[in-house]
Amino acid sequence: MRMPKGLTRFQQSGQSHFVTFSCYQRLPKLTNPAACRIFVEALESARKLLRFRVYGYVVMPEHVHLLLSEPESTKLAAALRSVKLSTVKQFRAETHSTGHGSPFWQTRYYDRNIRDYQEFVMKLRYLHRNPVKRGLCSSPEEWPWSSFQHLPNRGSGNRRNRIGVDGEGAGGRKDPRLAPQKQRRGTWGTSLHVYARLAQPAKLMVTPQ
Repeated sequence: MRMPKGLTRFQQSGQSHFVTFSCYQRLPKLTNPAACRIFVEALESARKLLRFRVYGYVVMPEHVHLLLSEPESTKLAAALRSVKLSTVKQFRAETHSTGHGSPFWQTRYYDRNIRDYQEFVMKLRYLHRNPVKRGLCSSPEEWPWSSFQHLPNRGSGNRRNRIGVDGEGAGGRKDPRLAPQKQRRGTWGTSLHVYARLAQPAKLMVTPQ
């Protein structure tokens, strides 16, 4: 995916974001399970440190899709930069790479603000079905490098790849802690019953094992 020039990003909007970024020149640098694991761990570390919500993710051979909230302590662009840099640093440490080869990531990334419930659901389904569409597996649950199995009622997932995914409450019921809150027009507010369980992000941490 080519990233258009002259983008205007709206990153302090209170909305969720659908983010895509690619490996350098779309090279398949994420076919190695170790590289995928390193990325997921970097994402989890940044999530805990910068306090943002991960609603969904998928790691593809040459790119990554994320469905995220805005961080509490920094801009989204800075959070993504942190994930990228951490991935590269750990990958080089584990592979004993000198860093003199080609870059790991493309510099730019695609960012779309999620404006309503329907778009949120559409993007979540899209990222989980991306490996199926590419012919990498026959169903979303078969792909080990996505958030699909970590969502509620989807099983325990692969604990080695576990991240603190922010899913909906049992049966899709509204979290009573959020009842007094109101959804702002055009935002993915925490008052919505789907994916509202992460009302207190710091209390729902899952450390990769």
